[in-house]
Amino acid sequence: MLTTVVFDADETLLDLRPAVTGGLVAVLEEMRRLTPAAAGVSLADLESDWGEVFGALSAAPVMEIRRAALARSLARAGLDAHLDDIAALFFARRFALTRPFPDVLPALAALRERWTLGFATNGNSRAERCGLAGEFAFELYAHENGLPKKPAPAFYAAVVEAAGVPAAQVVYVGDSLDHDVVAAQRAGLRAVWLNRLGVPRPRGVVPDAEVSSVAQLPAVLAGLG
Repeated sequence: MLTTVVFDADETLLDLRPAVTGGLVAVLEEMRRLTPAAAGVSLADLESDWGEVFGALSAAPVMEIRRAALARSLARAGLDAHLDDIAALFFARRFALTRPFPDVLPALAALRERWTLGFATNGNSRAERCGLAGEFAFELYAHENGLPKKPAPAFYAAVVEAAGVPAAQVVYVGDSLDHDVVAAQRAGLRAVWLNRLGVPRPRGVVPDAEVSSVAQLPAVLAGLG
């Protein structure tokens, strides 16, 4: 019997991409204000800097990866000395713009009537800064108190410990097949794939359920027991 529903954050509950883009636009505007040398730097350059750095630092805390990506971007215009101020600008704008998808808050209210809700993420989208304050019985963030990132088994062991019930009574909901479905199932949890974009599921991956909106979860989870 399911007792606990635990959610991934970014691109599951939170519409992160517009917020990140807004943060990078603010950074680019500030770079161009600081120096004419930034005129040749584009938004695509800033986005590609994240991709380059993430590939090398994927196990690091997300804020460290973002700072490293911003440092790479600033170096394009000789603005290396401005990293602290630019990083603060990015994160302020990113969090100001990060909000739940429209289907999220009504679904959480419905789910809470029957199940305990948790929040566990690799990222730095803290619930209270992203329009989700007070929605969960517990919250877990990778790299706090030594918690490794998904897909590490220890991440899911911490989820189960926070839930206070056997792993089989916990279902994890997320948008990543590798991190949120396969890794969760390997740790003994059940897993629901949130496939908002309707992409084909690869062979060999069998989530306990698949939904296109969190609005479908109350009915789907009731069917899982």
